[in-house]
Amino acid sequence: MTKVITYGTFDLFHEGHYRLLKRAKELGDYLIVGVTTEEYDQTRGKMNVVDSLMTRIENVKKSGFADEVIIESSPGQKPLDIQKYQIDIFTVGSDWVGQFDYLSDYCQVVYLERTKNISSTMLRAQKKQIQRIGIIGTGRIAGRFVPEAKLVSGVSVEAVYNPHRESTVRFAEKWEIEAHSELEYFYQSVNAVYIASPHGTHYAYIKSALEHGKHVLCEKPMVLRQAQAEELFSLAKERGLILFEGIKTAYCPGFAKLLGIACSGMIGNVRSVEACFTKLESPKSRELTDLEYGGSFTELGSYVMLPIIKLFGNGFDDICFDTIEDAETGLDLFTKAHFRYENGIGTATCGLGVKSEGTLVISGTKGYIVVEAPWWKTAYFEVHHENPSDVEKYSERFLGDGLRYEISDFLSMINGSNKSEFKLTRGESVTMASVLEQFLRRKRERVRS
Repeated sequence: MTKVITYGTFDLFHEGHYRLLKRAKELGDYLIVGVTTEEYDQTRGKMNVVDSLMTRIENVKKSGFADEVIIESSPGQKPLDIQKYQIDIFTVGSDWVGQFDYLSDYCQVVYLERTKNISSTMLRAQKKQIQRIGIIGTGRIAGRFVPEAKLVSGVSVEAVYNPHRESTVRFAEKWEIEAHSELEYFYQSVNAVYIASPHGTHYAYIKSALEHGKHVLCEKPMVLRQAQAEELFSLAKERGLILFEGIKTAYCPGFAKLLGIACSGMIGNVRSVEACFTKLESPKSRELTDLEYGGSFTELGSYVMLPIIKLFGNGFDDICFDTIEDAETGLDLFTKAHFRYENGIGTATCGLGVKSEGTLVISGTKGYIVVEAPWWKTAYFEVHHENPSDVEKYSERFLGDGLRYEISDFLSMINGSNKSEFKLTRGESVTMASVLEQFLRRKRERVRS
């Protein structure tokens, strides 16, 4: 008898789960299915699981393919189970290719092709819908989005669009999704869109997606003009759709904890926020070759503005910029934006051609908070007071690339919850767009002069 084993969360049981179990059963004579506990899902970064463990086990049993169901509750359990149950074949979906090759020391490892075009859960009585997400853009961040989305229950990346057919096909083949070079067909295959295209294209793509009735999650900066941000948020509201700016820091648990401590009075009244984010990019990179929308502030400004605007608000009195520019292109390699408020000062520093210490320091009348680089992935910070030995330390997990947090909150808002809306409000996105507009206008004025 050939014994087969597979594992999964099996949340919102859908056609993809059914087909995987069917094909797993066809590999042998006896199929064991491991269903993960909520606690184990949390440790491996799986978010937004809806169904209880007992419900998920029952749904696997109802498929009719499992001869035995076990519970997976800890890392390292798989090789022990394989030996314990004398397994001949371990199998999972092909979106995990390579990640379980180490189990070939114990049994045969088979990756089954994933099911495309998952429309919804098979359990109609639950009235749950799998959100089918399509990606516009095929660059680096788009490639990070797919594995992060896989760890958010209730979403499925189904398609990708790029006007350049060759790039689209290459990306689609890698991630086993549909390739589109025509927007109309792309929109027909999804009900939500993630935009990861160059900055200057965001406005047109967002407007087009909203006009086609699609929810939109757009990478930062969402747009580069205040009027565009206001127009698009109004359009989304008018159509009953979600428009969501993807600044991952805003949605990570550590940053939320940091803001709570800063606003709690523990360091008194906040009077200064200094945020720095720099990285060294190749002179041939898009960020340093796009003469209209490239440069450090359009690329990284959203991150360093975020804590300033979250703590001081949208109503700054004045702003000025100091930049170091590339002599040939005129693009900023290093920029400091100085925000002046009635009762505080904010300094946002970013660079692509100059390297600096990437810290976040929040100063108050009774102490200060310091977050070491990379503070934009807030996982640890300290609260200091006048007495040097009086230091409080805080930590929080930051999982993977962090995109799963914004995807989870995006999904929650689509499903009718507004509990995440405070993390990055529409007004804050509009303010950031206005600052970017001012920066680009002053840059053009310098070039003309």
